[in-house]
Amino acid sequence: MSTAVDQSKRSLLRGKRSAVSFPVRPPWSQTEPQFIDLCSRCGDCLPNCETGILVKGDGGFPTVDFSRGECTFCQHCVSACKTGALSASITPPWQLKAQINPLCLTHQQVVCRSCADQCETRAIRFTPVSGEVAKPLITADLCTGCGACFDVCPTRAIQLTNTTSQGDSLHAGI
Repeated sequence: MSTAVDQSKRSLLRGKRSAVSFPVRPPWSQTEPQFIDLCSRCGDCLPNCETGILVKGDGGFPTVDFSRGECTFCQHCVSACKTGALSASITPPWQLKAQINPLCLTHQQVVCRSCADQCETRAIRFTPVSGEVAKPLITADLCTGCGACFDVCPTRAIQLTNTTSQGDSLHAGI
């Protein structure tokens, strides 16, 4: 059994009392407990990521860093994984969805559509508001959680959130 970093203790020490938060794992990852048990921390998935968003995280386990780019769902990380910690049979690849927080420039009446410009699936659209700057609206069903919107946001108003079936919230870019 692998030695994992106890995220609940780490959160407590950092003054966070909210629900246990896990790092964002590569797409097609097993559930967090299974991932920790199966991942050998070999790092083979890291150099195989075509956009370089996979990095070595706490305990040597791979995590996603959307400040480095987006996920293209190329499956190279899955092909490199020999332990089954990543499996192409898991669909969808993950449950990440973009959310826009109050830091968005549109809340200060500044026109910015950089997130929507990067969204291939058109999950982010801007809706007109009478007498104001158009506001972003995310259609969750269209959002793949690829992270293309994350790094282009000048105020870091984009969060990629994953609500798992266990009720844990995962946040990237907070």
